[in-house]
Amino acid sequence: MSPRAGNTGTPRTLAFVESPVQLLNVLEWAHVHALQGAGETGAGPSRSVPSQIRRTADSGPLSGGDTELTVVVLSPTDPMTRGQLRRMADLARDEGYRVRWEEARGGTTAPFHTIGGLAGSLRRADRIVMGDPFSRYVQLLLTITRAKDLVVVDDGTATMEFVAQLARGERLVRWHRKGGRPGARDLLFAPVSSSARRRLTPSAGRRVEVFSSMPVTETPEGVTITANDFAWTRARFGPPRITKSADMVGTSLVETGVVDGDRYLEAVRGLARAHGATRYFAHRRESAEKLHRLAAETGLEIVRPDLPLELIARRGPIGRTILSFPSTVVHTLPLALAGTGVRVAVCDIDPAWLTENASPRAQGFLSGVTGTARDVHRLAAVSAV
Repeated sequence: MSPRAGNTGTPRTLAFVESPVQLLNVLEWAHVHALQGAGETGAGPSRSVPSQIRRTADSGPLSGGDTELTVVVLSPTDPMTRGQLRRMADLARDEGYRVRWEEARGGTTAPFHTIGGLAGSLRRADRIVMGDPFSRYVQLLLTITRAKDLVVVDDGTATMEFVAQLARGERLVRWHRKGGRPGARDLLFAPVSSSARRRLTPSAGRRVEVFSSMPVTETPEGVTITANDFAWTRARFGPPRITKSADMVGTSLVETGVVDGDRYLEAVRGLARAHGATRYFAHRRESAEKLHRLAAETGLEIVRPDLPLELIARRGPIGRTILSFPSTVVHTLPLALAGTGVRVAVCDIDPAWLTENASPRAQGFLSGVTGTARDVHRLAAVSAV
């Protein structure tokens, strides 16, 4: 399959994303920096999400004239995440940006094909934008690039941890894994991870920018912090119709081994009863088994969003109150829904809900996510019923 007409070329900026939220925040970053698309549509943005059209996937080497921004999707295997990424890729194309879809995890040889196909573009690009600096895939790609301009866009709570670790000169480790002993794969990959951390440290010849809606309390020397206030989302969608009921936002804390599944179900049931919630917006990583149990035991309507929640909420209809546990959305939803009158309420995680395998610093980190959120109503932890 060949690239679409008018959308080929050597990109000055390469953006690597592995989740729909990362791609959303690349679009927000490009909007703030006034990057221009490749002129694919020729028309202004529509005010509705495009229909689920499976556009032709871009492939082949990136060569020819310059393009300002090319988004490279390092596609995961999870069907829910892939579906949302397809929809976000459609939006990016409608904004005029080139999207290159890579089946980066499609078998044993897939990483070699992906890295080999991107190596030339990585060496020529002036700027690299990444959604997840903790990703081993992204860290490996950073060892190839010669770009002097590196940008980390919002990846939720991981952004807070990345900035803090960079400021303290620590190795890059996701917060829910921190405190555990490194495994064999961690030790094998350690040289690549160390190289990535050095490249993400500003120097005389290298600029590093962090684009985030999350609070940054420890700013590494030389790092530029740019605020993400979801200006593109607010300009592109809404305002939404507001319903009288409450909606609840799910979390994957059970799936990541931080929170006990039974305690989580009890907390959801208690919150729904106390606040009159009727819908539960599932996180894309939540298991089907857990969601089936939630529906059966709480009576909530389970909604599997086909776009990031910030876009779903901005399009509406959305509840007058949105209930959430500590997560990225307690920071992003108030920004995306600014001026609508929707209240975001966050429920603290009771220490008794944590599993014995949870990271020693999980409670403090989650409490910090809640405590630093702006324009949210804080709820006490729900007692087990």
